Parts: sequence; C-alpha cells; structure tokens
Amino acid sequence: MSDVKAVFVGAGGNAQGHMSRFAEVEGAGIAAICDINETVAAEVADKFGAKAYTDHRAMLDEVECDAVYVSVPPFAHTDAEVLAAQKGCALFVEKPVVLSMDKGLEILQAIEANNVLSCVGFQLRLLDPVNRAKKWLADKTIGMISSHRWGGLPGTPWWRVMEQSGGQLVEQTIHQVDAMRYVAGEVRQVYAQYALRTMQDIENLTIPDSQAVLMQFESGALATLSTSPMLTKGGGKGDIVFLLRDRVFELGFSGNKLSPETDEWLCAEPEPTPNIDEVFVEAIRKKDQALLPCSYRDGLMSVDVVLTANRSAQSGRPEQTQMV
Repeated sequence: MSDVKAVFVGAGGNAQGHMSRFAEVEGAGIAAICDINETVAAEVADKFGAKAYTDHRAMLDEVECDAVYVSVPPFAHTDAEVLAAQKGCALFVEKPVVLSMDKGLEILQAIEANNVLSCVGFQLRLLDPVNRAKKWLADKTIGMISSHRWGGLPGTPWWRVMEQSGGQLVEQTIHQVDAMRYVAGEVRQVYAQYALRTMQDIENLTIPDSQAVLMQFESGALATLSTSPMLTKGGGKGDIVFLLRDRVFELGFSGNKLSPETDEWLCAEPEPTPNIDEVFVEAIRKKDQALLPCSYRDGLMSVDVVLTANRSAQSGRPEQTQMV
C-alpha cells in the first residue's frame, strides 16, 4: 500500500531517473505518467505499473495523488504547476523552472496561495562539500568568484534553440549559478555578453556558443562565469573558485580544496549524498518545507539571475535582477 502517491508530467530521461528513485522509497508509488509522446507514456507507465496519459490536465483531474513531478523542457512549463498547486499537491519541478519570469511568478503565487510543498531539482545543494563550503564561508569576506562550464552540445533538438532552452547558461549552467547563490548569497546585478564564434555550421542552432557573465552579489562580491558547448568531441571544464584575502578556495562537488594552507574539516572526505526523491517523500510525510533543499521561490531566484543575463546580453548594459 502506497501512502505517498505521485504523478509525473514528462517521461523523458530526467523524469525516469526520478521515477526509479521515487519508486524505490518504501511506501511511495507512481499512480500515473503523462507524456505528449503516446508510445513513451505507455512504455514508461507499464514499467512502473502506472496509468498512461498524454494530457496532463486530464491526468490531474482524474488521478488522486499527493505529489506532482514536472520534468519537461524549459519552454513546456505552462499550467501543470498551477493546476497541481490548486489540487493541493506537493510539487517537484525540474530546473530551469521557466523561461519567463511572468510565468514563474504566476506559478509561485499559486504555490504560496495554496500552501503546498515545493522542491526544485538543484541537487547540488545536498552535496556534503557544498554544505561545508556554505558554513565555512558564512563569516568570511568573499572578494571574487570565478566559474566555468565548458562542455559539448546535447543532441536534443530543442536544446539548441534559444526560444526553447534559453541557451546553455539557462539550461545547464544554472546549476553553477544556483550553487554560487546558495553559498554566497543573492545576486543584485548582472552584465553579460554573448557571441556565436565557432558553431555557425550547426543546423538550427540559435544559441550562443560563448557566454561571459559578470555578477554583483548583494554582499558586494563579484563573480565571473563563462560557459560554452563548443567542445563537441569531448573534454571540458567545470569549477567554482572563491578568492579571499590570501586564500583560494575551490568548491569541488567530490571534495573541496583550500590553498596555500588546508582546512581538515572543510576539505574532508565527503559524506554520502542524500537521495533527493527520498528527501521529497519524507518532507511530504512530515509536511515540512524546511527539509527540502530548494523551494520553488528559491529556484525561481536562480532563474531570475540567468534570465537577467539573457536580458543584459540583449540590451548591452548591466541589468538588475527582479527578485532581490
């Protein structure tokens, strides 16, 4: 007997990862799965013993559930979250939660008006090194932060269309932005410049292949971030480095580093990472938002930063974030 039942809007690879982890939690069950691809919906639903739908509105109207997962491409966030909130269901929304702040604020209003639990899939917040970094930096003055995410080009067609993905900064590198916000505080101003330098030959590509961003935090700290998908034959780089007086701290998702000296606690071997879907189920059972690493409001604030960067790249001048 399942005491926590969930339905899923979206049945792609990311969603199926959540399904597998959710289904392994004792007492948790999947009641229904929706995908616009009827074949995918049927195959995945059969795998998890769930009912298949191609219309999320019909699913939310017909199926009793405690939680709704929304794991769809950025452009496909429409009314599922609002309907789920009005139904009184806890919400797990995959990042980036929207491509429009107006839509995000509409969803946030529905979540808060109906007092439902919400979680955004910024799972880096559960990593032990990240939480050690947050505690260690809490009483220190951060001078600068430097971050890079250089990688390849995903094969998904919508990913390379700016109007559908928002570009790499929005769709992928938002993880780095959210981690920086989590440990260093809120971003007040963003200045960005984008270019298409090496990938003009890629069919239907409308995203930039070079993105450089300067962020000013509420604390006064500055951050530089660069991101690119041009390494299509492999390789890449991903880091977040903090510059403090006489010290350099590297936040590592598999372990931290500090130089020139070290810190035994900060740089200790990481503890195991909690299962974010198991944490979600526990929060539902206990009705405790504080157990969840990132609420919808908090996740929307990370989206605010990357969408402000897109706006700055268009205007050619620094832009203020909306939610700070």
